[in-house]
Amino acid sequence: MRIDRINLYSAQLPVKGGVYRMASADVEALDSTLVEIVTDDGFAGWGETCPIGPVYQPHHALGARAAIAEIAPGLIGSEIASIRLLAKQMDECLNGHGYAKAAFDMAFLDLLGQKLGVPVSTLLGGALTDRVPAYYSLIVGPPDETARIAADKVTAGYPRLQVKIGGRNLEEDVAVIHKVWEAVGYKARIAVDGNRGLTVASAIHLDRLCQAIPFVFEQPCNTMDEIATLKGRVTHPVYLDESTEDQNAVLRAISLGIADGFGFKVTRLGGLSKMTTVRDLCAIRSLPHSCDDAWGGDIIAAACVHLAATVEPRRMEGAWIAQEYIKGHFDAKNPVVIRQGHIAVPQRPGLGVKPEPGMLGKPVAIYGL
Repeated sequence: MRIDRINLYSAQLPVKGGVYRMASADVEALDSTLVEIVTDDGFAGWGETCPIGPVYQPHHALGARAAIAEIAPGLIGSEIASIRLLAKQMDECLNGHGYAKAAFDMAFLDLLGQKLGVPVSTLLGGALTDRVPAYYSLIVGPPDETARIAADKVTAGYPRLQVKIGGRNLEEDVAVIHKVWEAVGYKARIAVDGNRGLTVASAIHLDRLCQAIPFVFEQPCNTMDEIATLKGRVTHPVYLDESTEDQNAVLRAISLGIADGFGFKVTRLGGLSKMTTVRDLCAIRSLPHSCDDAWGGDIIAAACVHLAATVEPRRMEGAWIAQEYIKGHFDAKNPVVIRQGHIAVPQRPGLGVKPEPGMLGKPVAIYGL
């Protein structure tokens, strides 16, 4: 099974309801990049990368497509057998840009799974469950409205809520946390996500003002060094998200003991293959984490769910997918959907999803023999 052709597509994903609001940006639409790898024996594997705008991380849609243009020609004719060898070939074509290489990694695993007749979760070490918990992300909003949505989502079955804060007065963030706690209590686990938006002083202040409320404090400050200074000064567990830009950053955070858990993004860490390494590092230290991504359609959603299924349930913080915020599916016959706060793990070979023919329009680029 050799790579015969690589098709590159762009898909616009408008935000359902208008705006997805975080501390760092307001997002109204996302530009997702999809890679289709077609082999000489008729298989087609899919991958996807969808940065949530250009400021959330040092990633952006045009950058992804430029990186793919550097890598794709060097993969034509390659055998789909060793994922590690293919990763080496990509590194020889382009240094860094893991978020673009992640789309290829998904497609490689999709192809190998189809060829072997097994789901991607099997290739990642084997699923421990057929249904993974999801979590709902509450955007930066007013206290009463945020609390109302939180209560609705708990009723809908979500076992975990992520409350976004930052980019406004600290008093309003504190009010939101108290209102959400009053609305849901122990009915759901709560993560308070600063998305790098707080100073060290503000993070300590918020921690003190919400000391009686049990929650996880996710990426309150911008850098890992800032977060390191919170050790011993805050009462809530601190998780790293945006600071985990690669495997080495995860290893550093674990070695320094500054992370009580993580919010992992598949494309940020370079793909599913590299995610299995940090998954296993977390298993060694018994550190909980999520398996999600910044944004994207069914391809990214399936990748997140396959990986989440391989994590020991007691360490699984949930899989976040963008399904609640976008209209429609790439694969309407086999969509990746949240039901009662959980997501069924695709059981078909490979990722288990494929965009419907023609729905993505013409490729924006084609690489092939």
